[in-house]
Amino acid sequence: MTETTKKTAVVIGATGGIGRAIALRLAKDGFSITAGYAGNAAKAVELVAAIKSTGEAAIAVKADVTNASEVEQLFKATLDTFGRIDVVVHTAGIMPISKIADGDLEIFDRVIATNLRGTFIVLSQAAKHVSERGRILAFSSSVLAKSFPGYGSYCASKGGVEALVHVLANELRGRNITVNAVAPGPTGTELFLKGKSQELIQQLAQMAPMERLGTPEDICNAVSFLAGPDGGWVNAQVFRVNGGFA
Repeated sequence: MTETTKKTAVVIGATGGIGRAIALRLAKDGFSITAGYAGNAAKAVELVAAIKSTGEAAIAVKADVTNASEVEQLFKATLDTFGRIDVVVHTAGIMPISKIADGDLEIFDRVIATNLRGTFIVLSQAAKHVSERGRILAFSSSVLAKSFPGYGSYCASKGGVEALVHVLANELRGRNITVNAVAPGPTGTELFLKGKSQELIQQLAQMAPMERLGTPEDICNAVSFLAGPDGGWVNAQVFRVNGGFA
């Protein structure tokens, strides 16, 4: 491993709408980027090319967050390439809708495995490898405050994510590493829009006083703050970036 003074950020879920925006923004902020992705290699290659075109370094590493060994290899590849890890942003997640009364354990188990267990795996690796004065960011959701029908599995997973963030912040006492969660409101990404009628999308957009959906740029602006020097005194918090949605 070669030590360097150039800071590095790992963005997991980097081919999603929010993840891609975050990777590009952190590259703009001067970080070398590891773009973690689960399946869409073409999007990962395109993202790396886009980052390199700005003059920053980037690699793409395939890793399913439900697979602990693949996540471990992602962190190893980052250290082997860049020599250090200063920021970890974990955005990967799924959001299938199913009512609790339906008793769909396949959906419940899949959501928990990806959103909660996957976050645990990523946070464990981040805790081992992030440099002093580093930043660890997980993703929750502002939908927790609304308790919409059909979101039981998703809310359960994100409630667990917030608990992990608070605990890890305490476990890292003395290392000058902040651990926070970002909780977007309704944001115009493929994950959010999938399976929703235009009427429902408009209804959700109107729920915030700002009367619009969030954009990936709205979210990555908050991540940039938390990952940067001005965010160093924000720790063990859930940062609700939602236009007043909740």
